Amino acid sequence: MTPAQATVVLAHGLGGSSDLPIPFTYALIGAAWALTFTFAVVALAWKRPRFDPDRPARPLPQWCTAVVDNSAVRWTVALLALLLAVWVGVAAMFGPQDGDNPLPGVFYVLLWVGLVAVSVVLGPVWRLLSPVRTVYRLLPASRRPPPRTYPARWGYWPAVLGLFAFVWLELASSDPGSLAAIKVWLLAYLVVTLAGVLLFGTRWAARADPFEVYGVVVSRLSPLRRNADGRVAVGNPFDHLPSLPVRPGTVAVLAVLLGSTAFDSFSAMPGWRGFVDDVSGGSGTVAVLVRTVALTTFAGVVGGSFWLAARATGGVDRAKRRELPGLLAHSLIPIVVGYVFAHYLTYLVERGQQTVLRLADPFNWGWLGDAQVSYVLSMHPSVLATLKVGFVVAGHIAAVVAAHDRALRVLPKPHQVSGQLTMMLVMVGYTFTGLYLLFGG
Repeated sequence: MTPAQATVVLAHGLGGSSDLPIPFTYALIGAAWALTFTFAVVALAWKRPRFDPDRPARPLPQWCTAVVDNSAVRWTVALLALLLAVWVGVAAMFGPQDGDNPLPGVFYVLLWVGLVAVSVVLGPVWRLLSPVRTVYRLLPASRRPPPRTYPARWGYWPAVLGLFAFVWLELASSDPGSLAAIKVWLLAYLVVTLAGVLLFGTRWAARADPFEVYGVVVSRLSPLRRNADGRVAVGNPFDHLPSLPVRPGTVAVLAVLLGSTAFDSFSAMPGWRGFVDDVSGGSGTVAVLVRTVALTTFAGVVGGSFWLAARATGGVDRAKRRELPGLLAHSLIPIVVGYVFAHYLTYLVERGQQTVLRLADPFNWGWLGDAQVSYVLSMHPSVLATLKVGFVVAGHIAAVVAAHDRALRVLPKPHQVSGQLTMMLVMVGYTFTGLYLLFGG
């Protein structure tokens, strides 16, 4: 793959999985391992729950917490992030208004995919990096009680709409790589989020900001956390996973994240592209409508199948059955993270380098000299294919482990194995589908 080929921006803004299909053998091996581990976990694993979100993690040295909580450090990081956001805006407005502009790479790669990587390593960093939160903290309004109370019944549903708006722009709109479209999206995001925090305070950012909710969800796989005493600590991510807040819309957040990534792979298939062309008959509006319906269907199938599988769990009363989808929702996080890395790894590593270089010299002044992107993954396709299968399978295994442990807490003993069968089959289906889409794309 040449650098020119590697930097082509395809129809949905970044390019599809077709740039490096997984060999069929890798897909079969990965699926076989997933099935083996699934049955081993359900049939042979521990019979008592081992993971507890209230279990203290190993505290790091006191100076680590002191640095993290130091107001000067936090303000410095927040203001630098705000300045970076301003710089991106300047580059977007006054840089080259073509494919050399860094905005699409910042939007689709550094923000969307990079946020996952950073949150898994460091925790929910968007709370500190969010330019809207920083602007709000600089305003006098932040020192007064907000005029309205955020309704508890809204839960994460505003964030669900924001996340869907993002993936719709990338995967279903007529021109996802359009600078104008991205600018309009970001402007709407800034206006809505700032208005929300002015009206509801930081509770709006925590519940309705799509990027903050996204970061909080995937950060549950981070080994870093805080103990009850506020100390920064490192511990077992499986203890951290069940701490995901269960609120209205929790399952929908994960359904949009997982369903949209699956649709991204599916939309790269020649058969789907041909179908869209045939149905639309050359009409861009019809093509957008068809892709929108398909994207919604993918998210709906993920959310619906998970909800039904959780509700089909045996051995519980009606009240507990209603709670099960939320109580088990955290088990989808490893699948989401695994599939994001499997699908977008090359974008993060290679397109990410390209974006950083363009952002460092948005006006082509030439001060970077001969700096070039290193296509380290594209030049080693077998390694990349192995990593992709590994991410999907590892995410599936981790999800089954998390679901199994939670089931031991909520199911009566006679149903602790049989009650998990439906959920196990659904997760196996997710794994086969993920591997097939990566292969088929």
